[in-house]
Amino acid sequence: MQVELSGHYSKQRLLRTVFPSVLMVLITSVYVVIDGLFVSNFTGKTNFAAINLVWPAITVVASLGVMVGTGGAALVAKTKGEGDNAKANRIFSMLVEFSAVLGAGLGLVAFLLMPFIVRWLHADEAMFAPAVLYGRILMVALPFGILQQTFNPFFMAAERPDIGTKFTLLSGVANIVFDALFIVLFDWGVAGAASATLLSQVIGGMGPLLYFATKRNHSSLKLDMVGWERRPIVKTCLNGSSEFVGNISFSVVSICYNLQLMNYLGQDGVAAYGVIMYTGMIFFAIFWGYNIGASPIIAYNYGAQDHSELHSLLKKSALLVILGGVLMLALAEVFARPITRIYTSYDPELWNITTRAFRIYMFSILLGGFNVFASAFFTALNNGLLSASISFARSFVLEIGSVFLLPLLLGPDGIWLSVVVAEIICFAASVIIIGLMRRRYHY
Repeated sequence: MQVELSGHYSKQRLLRTVFPSVLMVLITSVYVVIDGLFVSNFTGKTNFAAINLVWPAITVVASLGVMVGTGGAALVAKTKGEGDNAKANRIFSMLVEFSAVLGAGLGLVAFLLMPFIVRWLHADEAMFAPAVLYGRILMVALPFGILQQTFNPFFMAAERPDIGTKFTLLSGVANIVFDALFIVLFDWGVAGAASATLLSQVIGGMGPLLYFATKRNHSSLKLDMVGWERRPIVKTCLNGSSEFVGNISFSVVSICYNLQLMNYLGQDGVAAYGVIMYTGMIFFAIFWGYNIGASPIIAYNYGAQDHSELHSLLKKSALLVILGGVLMLALAEVFARPITRIYTSYDPELWNITTRAFRIYMFSILLGGFNVFASAFFTALNNGLLSASISFARSFVLEIGSVFLLPLLLGPDGIWLSVVVAEIICFAASVIIIGLMRRRYHY
């Protein structure tokens, strides 16, 4: 499906255009969830807790691909809107090369440091070995994982979001098949889960690389060998810093959650939080996918200085993500028990803890979608500093403060309420910031 970044976007056209990006992120979330299901049901809650303990640290490193992809796609789309397609292609090729080198270097360093990282995360003796094993295998996969994260936003900037969906679907199916093979049939446990993820990321990273580099590429972006220029790389990293900061903040917050949960509820608390993260990922995937699809359109119109279309896109997007938040919250509350039972049916006490936690935590989605969009909106406008400020305040300052304060007042329920309080405060701040920036960007 070929799309165009230019032209007026009605609600119907906007939804049709972003749908492949939403589907792409949704597929990724589903196969991550299934990965967790295999580990939880076939290797036990200790291994499941071990994976969830180390996962935030892995996300910190892998989020560099999100930074380059989102920041770079906004820069490339803006450059196309300005009418310089040759420069847009040059920046795209440079950023892909940069991502590959970054992934290889960081993967090696993190592989060597993984035992120290796991110790720092306060893993107990039972969780230490599986956490290190899982983390090290995923560090081998890191160059491919970072490439996959980098390419995802570029498919929309290339006006071929359908190709991104196809590669994501192929990667997701491969992950599920390898999970069944390695965990259930071969009984490899945590190593099987990590190996399945590694192979799926090889497909997800190398597939787009080959597509953009060959003659079968019929998109508006072409991949060539180019020399590196400091300015576009720095601009991309600054512009994508909000997504990087958001992912780092999320990871640090997750570590704080796990520390608090180990103090209040032990392994059961960490396992319950893991279930919430896996399933909550599916609900929030709708908003992440929407932003991946909509941001290049916003960036293109910003580059073309089409202020009326910018205003229209902001107004329509705000309405869509708020309505989406209402729908997602309703679904989460109705299906809380059957969703959590899929992961925890083998342990009734854990099931009850997880269900209660899930119902409290998911109230955050009501306003969380708008807050995520507000940050992505300023990334699309190439204002990485403001975007990062919103993301940092939302997912770091407010949430960390809440996760340590509220349990003192409310016990374990205060941990689950932390994100809800953070989203409410951030929503008010995001609305004010969008209003204050209106004159500057003429939207």
